[in-house]
Amino acid sequence: MNAMVLSIGDELVLGQTVDTNSAWLSGELASIGWDVAGHLTVGDDQSAIESAIAQAAGRCDVLLVTGGLGPTKDDLTRAALARMLAVPLEMNADWLGRMEEMFRQRGRPMADANRAQALIPRGARMIQNSAGTAAGIDADFTPPDSSRRCRIFAMPGVPREMRIMFQHHVFPFLCTMSGGRVILTRTLHTFGLGESNVGEMLGDLMDRARNPSVGTTVFGGVVSLRIASRQKSRDQAEEALRKTVADCRRALGDLIYGVDELTLPSVIGDLLTQGASGRQSLRIRRVATAESCTGGLLAKMLTDVPGSSRYFQRGWIAYSNDAKTEMLDVDAGLIAREGAVSEGVVAAMADAARRKSAADFGLAISGIAGPDGGTATKPVGTVCIALAHPSGGIARTFSFPGDRETVRDRSAKMALTMLRYHLLGKKMPF
Repeated sequence: MNAMVLSIGDELVLGQTVDTNSAWLSGELASIGWDVAGHLTVGDDQSAIESAIAQAAGRCDVLLVTGGLGPTKDDLTRAALARMLAVPLEMNADWLGRMEEMFRQRGRPMADANRAQALIPRGARMIQNSAGTAAGIDADFTPPDSSRRCRIFAMPGVPREMRIMFQHHVFPFLCTMSGGRVILTRTLHTFGLGESNVGEMLGDLMDRARNPSVGTTVFGGVVSLRIASRQKSRDQAEEALRKTVADCRRALGDLIYGVDELTLPSVIGDLLTQGASGRQSLRIRRVATAESCTGGLLAKMLTDVPGSSRYFQRGWIAYSNDAKTEMLDVDAGLIAREGAVSEGVVAAMADAARRKSAADFGLAISGIAGPDGGTATKPVGTVCIALAHPSGGIARTFSFPGDRETVRDRSAKMALTMLRYHLLGKKMPF
């Protein structure tokens, strides 16, 4: 069984509002074994809505429609659906009475425009809305050029109203149709190697015929493994998912830094407060930062995590050479000899940040983010990163491709990665 999601609204196609409904509905569908064939988004245009319904209905068993059920002239979903069903809209007296009672209880007069929210295509079934005034619609539709019958559920676009309606009326039906099949997912995150390198390490685990399936996606330099286990029961799906996650961990080892919603900064926070072994440390370890080209981005990432005040000590933005000398005591002669973007200078910055803040670790970054400033020996994207720790330190030079924003983002994440591997007691594998 498969489904599609159709989202309707000018605010969605214009980018004014993020479509959270489609993501949420896809997760609910997957949890009970429904494959999602795709998402469609159209504006408040009746012909576009009709075309989208026809296109989607020929490809799926169930079509979930959100949006376009309000009381204004640009709410055209019910009219488009009636047109596709070749039936007129009829006033549902039961829902009209309920709406009138809602407004009476609120002490407000009901506008004539709200009456449109009780219009239902003839032959379709009305879905009650316990959180709003727009009735949902449940209809059977067979496209003219197909023998495949599609069940259409039209729901409000307001997320709260849609979710309640889906859970109370649509979800139970979908459960009976799924035959008990379950899809469970897990996402594993890595940073440091490219997608092709990660794919090679995974080998046959990425075979497209495999179940559970393993696929990779990239965002912000993070290569994520998306694992989907499709089985006949939840127990089977959980066991198969567990085994595949274990296989991926064996293939990639410590390259995997987190699961599902865990971020690299939050993982660093856990390591600093709990220790690499997962046992509570005798003392929370603290970190300080010294940044040049990243302009405070590294400190921001660390402090984005709630509770980071326990381990983040302080940070310096030493953007100019004078600032590096005045605030962090970096020797001006060292800068003159090796350049501001050098392992020697960044090591001195990290050591000063650690020493001046009495922190356990100092992280420092200096680089050429671009678009200008590069040379033949130090092109744009050249970044030096250093970690100072109680027993010494390490400094490395990296070359990050991409625009200014990308170089800065990768630099901060690589600094966190250097600290993560040190906290794990291991060398970085790249």
